Amino acid sequence: MSRHGLPRLSSILILLGLVVLPVCRAVADEVFPPPNIIVFLVDDMGVMDTSVPFLTDEDGKPVRHPLNEFFRTPQMERLAARGVRFNNFCAMSVCSPSRISLLTGQNAARHGTTNWINPDQNNAGPLGPPSWNWQGLHTRDITLPRLLQRAGYRTIHVGKGHFGPRGSEGENPQNLGFDINVGGCSIGQPGSYQGSKNFGQTTGQGRHAVPHLSAYHGTEIFLTEALTREAAVQMATAVKEKRPFFLHCAHYAVHAPFDSDPRFAGHYAGSDKPAPARAFASLIEGMDASLGDLLDQLDTLGVADNTLVIFLGDNGSDAPLGSAHEVACAAPLRGRKGSHYEGGMRVPFIAAWARPQEGNPHQKRLPITAGAIQSQQAAVIDILPTLLQLTGNKVPEGHPVDGLVLDTLLTGQPDPGRHEKFLMHYPHAPHRSNYFTSYRDGPWKVVYHYVPSNVSGGSHYELFHLKDDPFESTNLAASRPDELRRLMAGLKESLESHRALYPVAAVGGLPLIPRLP
Repeated sequence: MSRHGLPRLSSILILLGLVVLPVCRAVADEVFPPPNIIVFLVDDMGVMDTSVPFLTDEDGKPVRHPLNEFFRTPQMERLAARGVRFNNFCAMSVCSPSRISLLTGQNAARHGTTNWINPDQNNAGPLGPPSWNWQGLHTRDITLPRLLQRAGYRTIHVGKGHFGPRGSEGENPQNLGFDINVGGCSIGQPGSYQGSKNFGQTTGQGRHAVPHLSAYHGTEIFLTEALTREAAVQMATAVKEKRPFFLHCAHYAVHAPFDSDPRFAGHYAGSDKPAPARAFASLIEGMDASLGDLLDQLDTLGVADNTLVIFLGDNGSDAPLGSAHEVACAAPLRGRKGSHYEGGMRVPFIAAWARPQEGNPHQKRLPITAGAIQSQQAAVIDILPTLLQLTGNKVPEGHPVDGLVLDTLLTGQPDPGRHEKFLMHYPHAPHRSNYFTSYRDGPWKVVYHYVPSNVSGGSHYELFHLKDDPFESTNLAASRPDELRRLMAGLKESLESHRALYPVAAVGGLPLIPRLP
């Protein structure tokens, strides 16, 4: 991207078609239709907001926790039974950074959108980097939908965008490589989930109204259901046209406002959880029903065996249970959306062929083990390179990608040649956690807190061993100085290699570069 001085000319040449990407590969001397792809992205859904147990014991066996008993997600269970789920999958702890990382394969520290995008004003924060990428994605940027579009795919966006502020190029997903856009714009949350309130148009939240759904205005339909219907229509159109499709189904659920989904509210009426948490659970179940409806649609269209489904959340849970740093919202994990703890950046991830079939050549090339659990760490940046490899396309020169191909991990087996590092950089405030960078390297995790020199206490560190202490209860920064220094050296090196921007000092405006202990 231009903020980091990436070559604009090469990107423009690619977009003009001077670099031709293959539509599909020949498999065993037989041309087979390219695989369809669904990325099913849920807003603010953490790893514990489901009846599917993602966390495991020391032997890699799934362990059910109380929150798994509270939430009802039978369609996620259906998908997990057909594929592999990851118990250690990371995203950025706020939404816009993750969403742009998914489309670009780049860590947020590299693409520069390190905070959620306020639609109407630059929200860098009091000491946030002035030149952070508030404008988000641009028409010139290399994105997954653009590359698939050039490869002949019908590219469909349904639901939340949040790729750029109001009036920017990134506001409209069609500027980013999507042929179709239903519901995507600059907003991060709907004014209302209710069709009777025109999805926000009649609630005093007009600037947060979900667009393109006027056919449902004044009806009793819930937003999640309306978007699901639109996605099903677009899938059917692609199949009728005999074109492979890439569906980016990005639900506004389960983001606030916590409007209860009336289809499922009764399931939680007897719960001792507070009313907002019960409404949140109904949003979860509504999202899950949408997943099931799309899987059924694939069966109806006769393309389930040739469709890869990737399910994930964009950041940790924001369930209305407990504060940002408690063990409550994502219990037994600590923290929630926006936090530097694992509850803020661990998300559910399931990958599966919608209908496993041994004879499908794409499934032979990318075998996914049914019912498997993967414990090796992976992240949202890995999706782009994985899908490009599956479809026989390449990352264009001049577009650095931080993600790694997931093929081996999708079999449920470990990938010994793969590093297990993850960088989460948040040089902003105010939020649940302010001015921090976290860095994972294997079982170790360090958090560096940037505290301006004119604030009492100065900068400080947290160090955790996630294998021995998965719930981050014991800060080892003082007792393990050698490991702290090693992790901080890795953190600094990673930030520098990504050309990250830092918070600035209140006096002088100089960048607050992390200090080694």
